[in-house]
Amino acid sequence: MHEPSREAFVDGLLTGLALGGGLVDRAAHRRLDESWLDKQWTSGTARVIRLGHDATLLDTGESDPSHLFQVADPASQRPELFVGVHESVAIFVEVVVLEHEPTPAQRFATLRTLGLGLAPVEQDVIAQATGLVNWHRRHAFCPRCGGATRSVQAGYARVCVVCEAIHYPRSDPAVIVMVTDDQDRALLGRQASWPAGRFSTLAGFVEPGESAETAVRREVFEEAGIRVGQVTYAGSQPWPFPGSLMIGFLATATTTDIVVDGVEIGEARWFSRDDMAAGIASGELAVAPGISISRRLIEHWFGDSLAGESFLR
Repeated sequence: MHEPSREAFVDGLLTGLALGGGLVDRAAHRRLDESWLDKQWTSGTARVIRLGHDATLLDTGESDPSHLFQVADPASQRPELFVGVHESVAIFVEVVVLEHEPTPAQRFATLRTLGLGLAPVEQDVIAQATGLVNWHRRHAFCPRCGGATRSVQAGYARVCVVCEAIHYPRSDPAVIVMVTDDQDRALLGRQASWPAGRFSTLAGFVEPGESAETAVRREVFEEAGIRVGQVTYAGSQPWPFPGSLMIGFLATATTTDIVVDGVEIGEARWFSRDDMAAGIASGELAVAPGISISRRLIEHWFGDSLAGESFLR
């Protein structure tokens, strides 16, 4: 029987979560300094990440993920989006719209698929860039008057060309929770749209006028019919697909009879550690990828690392 590992927790919090680790100086005070941005772009040291309009990473097929950070061409036009500075190197994001089908040499990848194959600073940069690109895609028009908007402040705001309202990027708060019962079994659910065998920790968006803890209790009951008592904060992770902040919790169930609606959640089950180990070993069970807070919550409960990058939440 596995015993829960405490190495992943420091002072009751998950440590070392991928994405959003603060490894890049966002240099927010430089976003209005056009001369400084131009100087960085033409310095010969700047780097650029090229993303498709749908925030897909564009890679030319190199096996080394660092190829994604290309040396900027000082003679080309500076991209609007500025990520920040890492080790005195400015990083920009260029949004590319392909006018033709990709060549055989091109490979398309996302932050999800590259996952832990990227260095931590690369994960942080691409998470930030992906979130920005997704936000710009969804805010081409002003929610106040419906007018067109344009990017300003190095990509960290959009201004309406009609009413001049300024809009800033937002992250939607969502809770994600590892629920355990008095037998220390873990509650996992399968979305109705997922294939059989795919399970993850329960999650959902925080509604207006609701605390994160209240959202945990509501979501767990709505999705699985389970009541929970104690709710403990465990850590948070940006999840830019398209723009969420996952707030992780541990919770203790006060009931164990599962009831799912069959519409959003197709199945929910209590898993012992032996159940999980056997399911993963046989290939009948798939859990969240290593880059996600869901996987870290599961592994903390399980007491060990789990094999495979089974699927993406």
